[in-house]
Formats: sequence, C-alpha cells, structure tokens
Amino acid sequence: MSILSEKKILLGVSGSVAAYKAASLASKLVQAGARVTTMLTPSAEKFIAPLTFQSITGARAYTQTDLWGQEAHILHVQLGREADAMLIAPCTAHTLASLAQGRADTLLSLAALTLTAPLLLAPAMDAGMYEHPAVQENLRTLAARGAYLLGPAEGRLASGLRGKGRMLEPEDIVGHLRRVLGMQFGALRGRKIVVTAGGTQEPIDPVRVLTNRSSGKQGYALAQAALDAGAAVTLITAPTCLAPPIGAEVIRVQTVEEMLRATLHAAADADALLMAAAGADFRPKNAAPTKLKKRDGIPQIPLEAAPDILKTVSSQKSKSGFPRVLVGFAAETQNLLENAAEKLASKHLDFIAANDVSAPDSGFGSETNRITLLFPNGKKEPLPLMNKFDAAEIILRRVAELLEPFPS
Repeated sequence: MSILSEKKILLGVSGSVAAYKAASLASKLVQAGARVTTMLTPSAEKFIAPLTFQSITGARAYTQTDLWGQEAHILHVQLGREADAMLIAPCTAHTLASLAQGRADTLLSLAALTLTAPLLLAPAMDAGMYEHPAVQENLRTLAARGAYLLGPAEGRLASGLRGKGRMLEPEDIVGHLRRVLGMQFGALRGRKIVVTAGGTQEPIDPVRVLTNRSSGKQGYALAQAALDAGAAVTLITAPTCLAPPIGAEVIRVQTVEEMLRATLHAAADADALLMAAAGADFRPKNAAPTKLKKRDGIPQIPLEAAPDILKTVSSQKSKSGFPRVLVGFAAETQNLLENAAEKLASKHLDFIAANDVSAPDSGFGSETNRITLLFPNGKKEPLPLMNKFDAAEIILRRVAELLEPFPS
C-alpha cells in the first residue's frame, strides 16, 4: 500500500496552460489510492473543465460558484481541515501572491487559510516572471511559513522562450508529495536508512566491464518504501536506467570498491543498511589500459576476489554499533534457503531476504519477487509472489520493528 492510499488530497488548479498536466496528476494520485478533491480558480476553468477532474477522481470538482452555494458558510473550512495535504498545481504568480498576502478572494485561497495540513506548491509561469523580485519575495514568505515549493523546472515555455518556470512533471510532483506525507505519517520518521542497488561493473578495459544481471528494481523499491515511511534515505546505486525516487540522496558508483567506500561512510551513522545491490564477487585482477583488440586473439583475464561489502560493514557494526540493523539479500539459483541461512550467519545479519532468481517471474529484471525472510532465531517468513514495491514495504516494516527498542 502506497503512503498515498486513502489520503485526502486537496488539489488546487489555477489559471495556467499547465493545467492540462493537473489532469494527469489527479489520475496518478487516484491510481496510487488517494482520495482527490479538486478546486479550480475562475482562470483555471478557461483552460480545463471541472468535468475532466470529476471524471478522473470520481469526486466533485469545486469552482468559485460553489463558494456562494448552500454550503458557502462551511465549504472552505471543511475542505481545508479535512485534507491530509493541499497541493496547488499549477500555482501561478497571481495565486502565489494571493497566498503570500493571505487574500480570501477565491475558494482556493480561503481553503488554504483554513488548512492545517502540509501545503505544496508547484509554480508555473512564463519567461522572467519566476525570477521577478516580487515573485521571489512571495516564495520566500510562503517557504518561511512552511509551504513546500516544488520546482519549477527549466525548459521551453508557452511563449516559445526558454527559462525557469515549467511546472514539474506529474510523476515528480507525486514523488514530492509522497516524501512530505512520509515525513508526516511514516513509521521511520527521523531514521536514516541506507540502500544499495544495482549490479556493480568491474572494468576489463576502457570499454568493457564484468557485471551481472541486476536491474536495481528491488533496491529502488526499497528506497521509495523507506521514503514513504518517513526516513532520510541514502541510495547508493550502481549504473542503472531507473530514475531514483524523489527525496533520496543519491550516490552513484560503478565498481564494488567504490560501493564499499560509499557504503561504509553512509552506514557509519545509519539506523539501517539494506544491501540489495549485487556487488561483484570476482573482478579482473588487472584492467587493460587500452581496448583489447580482437586481432590480438582471445585474451586471458585473470580474476581475483572482490571486497566483501557485507562482511566489512558487519565488522564495522561490531565495533561501532552502526548500522543498527543490517539486512542482506541472497539471490540464488539453487539451494536457496541453505545458502541464504549460511550468509545470514556468516555475515551476522539481522535478517536476510532470499530470492530464487532462476524463476521466470522472480529475480533480476522482473517486476515481481517471491522472497523468503530468514531471521537469526530460525524464523522463516515466506512472502507470496508480489511486486517489488509491496515486498519492499514488508521488509521496511520488519526493519521498523527491529528499530523500535532503540532511542530516537
């Protein structure tokens, strides 16, 4: 279940051509399980119809005329106080000014004045407007009051000019909202979680590497689940095509040596380390300084053992106590539970997630995993086939349970 599940999101839409993106945003929020109520300013109605949002969300979309209806004396109070978060996207320069000055001239600004939940603003305006001193002053005022400012991005604007003022893409806005809600409601608020992801690449020569089939999907799902739980997340990632979750501190590495150094540093004060990366067990002993040529024949490439990251971190934990919880992953093709149990014991892990990567519906590159969690006391928790984010949420719940005895 996403952090957005059953959350009441008040979506405000103001008058910008970017209003069309708000429809996509509403759709993504609903798909994530949120209960979305939409409010449109009179200017927003010039760009997009309330019926669009009612069709997407299955809920009424309010407009300025509703301010003077039968519910007028309580509607704005009800909307503002029932929301778990208010998100205004797009948020125009005019709406920013109204909010900063505390104006009560629209249903949207009235609801914002009654709001007791987080307020998130996604500015959208054309060239030069965002940089104007008046707009910047309004942004500083709103930030000082606790509003979260999302963007804007740089790029081509409606005028055809390029500059800073594009509303963030809906998927990025959803990521920011998840982060804010996690900090409000998550079970790991105030905790630092380090996650490693992807398969390391060990150079053979300047253009070739020795690597593995890890896609990084499970590690990235763990990072997102930790953010949803309110943690401060450091994601140490080997090369992958995945976009990191919004809100994570991302450290990019290539080799197992680089991942080891980054992990030791990040885990030195971490509440938990989730070692989901597929670090190399072997690496070329000596990388060729220039590209190996086919005309020179088949090269002989001696291998050596790569550093054991889990073993090294476990040694650090035995001396310093950090990371407080150490979680390993075992990707196996045979003798799954036996090999995982041996790794659990030899690396002194708090628990391990064992996964049979030879199964077609589980493992590297797939969208699902069939994981068994093993604990030092002999407990085994087999999880059914599920998508990697759902598996990640269960793993983070177990981490939260283990952290409960520790002081905040």
